[in-house]
Amino acid sequence: MHIPVLLDEVISSLLGDPKGCYVDCTLGGGGHLEKLLQHLKAGARVLAIDKDMAILEQSRQRLPLPNVTFVHGDFRNLKQILEQEGISAVDGVLLDLGVSSFQLDMPERGFSFHEDAYLDMRMNQEQDLKAWEIINCYPKEKIAQILFDFGEERYSRRIAAAITKHRKTESIDSTLQLVEIIKAAVPAAYRREKHPARKSFQALRMAVNSELDALREVLPQALEALKAGGRLCVITFHSLEDRMVKEFMKNRARTCICPSQSPICTCGHQAELKILSRKPIVASKEESEANPRARSAKLRVAEKI
Repeated sequence: MHIPVLLDEVISSLLGDPKGCYVDCTLGGGGHLEKLLQHLKAGARVLAIDKDMAILEQSRQRLPLPNVTFVHGDFRNLKQILEQEGISAVDGVLLDLGVSSFQLDMPERGFSFHEDAYLDMRMNQEQDLKAWEIINCYPKEKIAQILFDFGEERYSRRIAAAITKHRKTESIDSTLQLVEIIKAAVPAAYRREKHPARKSFQALRMAVNSELDALREVLPQALEALKAGGRLCVITFHSLEDRMVKEFMKNRARTCICPSQSPICTCGHQAELKILSRKPIVASKEESEANPRARSAKLRVAEKI
């Protein structure tokens, strides 16, 4: 079941002009979109983007409204998508990063470590790279790096070694096959903590879908697309994502970019953003208990000057 995280916080942060134009870059199950539409008035427009065609179609059928344009695309191409739709500026941009509940609930997609399926993990079914290629073709060192960088997996080297050893005798084709290899590679005490494959599956998903690269590319495009007073809202679930968003907003909110040793400002640089959330907005205790996915969610908000 799809439960949007930080729902009220997102809408109160994102909504400005009730007759304005908004972009949901990560439509997913459409929870944030549905709530936003309840606050918009006649003349408003929403662009709903998702690179997962199956999920896009589900949401299109559930929310068939004339003021919503559904686009199958990657948000890293936001500027191009807006140009194609004839939109020059928008009042708000929302990015809700990570995997959708719908994707986790579709075991055949390979995102879940609880269900057996082919090692896929592609959000966009039209792309070539699958998790299978990473697990069966990448060198040990590169697999370990992916697990460490994207999953912050402390046993990344042990897991990578176990994967490359196993694939010498047979290919690793399914999610549960990979889960068993990971379980055997880590200490027993680690297996008794949270699910031992959790971080590895997160890392593989992020690598397959180039999630950090996409985020790095979309942030300046989102800023460029905003009208003065428009809001950028980003929900992250991973420390690397949150750090990237935090640094982007911080740098674009600076009024001076002179070297620190300069006695006076000579750069003439103008701030482009005003940060509205000095600290990330997090879920309440009640929401975290009702929706465990919300526990790691962090919302950062900035307004274009």
